Amino acid sequence: MSWQLSHKFRPAAGTWRTFPEKQRNAVSMPVTKCPRKSEPLWKGWDQKAQKNGLRHQVFAVNGDHYVGEWKGNLKHGKGTQVWKQSGAMYEGDWKFGKRDGYGILSHPDPETGKLKRVYSGWWKGDKKSGYGIQFFGPKEYYEGEWCSNQRSGWGRMYYNNGDIYEGQWKNDKPDGEGMLRLKNGNRYEGSWERGMKNGHGRFFHLDHGQLFEGFWVDNVAKCGTMIDFGRDEAPEPTQFPIPKVEILDPDGVLKEALDKLKKPEEEED
Repeated sequence: MSWQLSHKFRPAAGTWRTFPEKQRNAVSMPVTKCPRKSEPLWKGWDQKAQKNGLRHQVFAVNGDHYVGEWKGNLKHGKGTQVWKQSGAMYEGDWKFGKRDGYGILSHPDPETGKLKRVYSGWWKGDKKSGYGIQFFGPKEYYEGEWCSNQRSGWGRMYYNNGDIYEGQWKNDKPDGEGMLRLKNGNRYEGSWERGMKNGHGRFFHLDHGQLFEGFWVDNVAKCGTMIDFGRDEAPEPTQFPIPKVEILDPDGVLKEALDKLKKPEEEED
């Protein structure tokens, strides 16, 4: 095998050096590296397009835009969403692309165009769930529990006409035990079903100083008793008090009823 040394390794005049076999091979053989495999351009673009962490304003095709945190290309964490068509805005928590946690929903005022708070409270799976406050108008709002965008559980509703309902809700309507206090001070305490008085209840006519206690079916009192209640302090008492109904001989009536009850039993024996 013949090989030549470069001028860097050539000995001085009058001297000669020999290299071991391994060194001679290392000097003569070129150093080569494997070329990197080039990835398609679309892979790099796709990685840059994946949204993770905090991002500035991101627009959708329909004009909606979002500013906030992302995870796995989904809204996740704190963020603000604005819907172009309705002008509504949500500020709060997100979880895998859905409103989840605490957040505030605002709608533009039809007259001024400024955003007004519509709901502030808890969300789950993009729906109102948990405790929250919903504004239906300037003086009409609900504060209490929600489930899947419906009032459900305990809550208090303030109506535009001044009435206030406080109690149980189901399917977005009063259902269960609750109290309705009217603007004039009168109130109903009792059972509700499907948003109407149903079952046992008491209606306090405080303006007249009377109390009705009985049974209700779909907001209609079917039977019960009416007595005077705080008539002396009532602002508009009735002209005449309700007379007391008394039995002249209560002991005799009770004995007669017991005798009738025992007589069939003796005949059977």
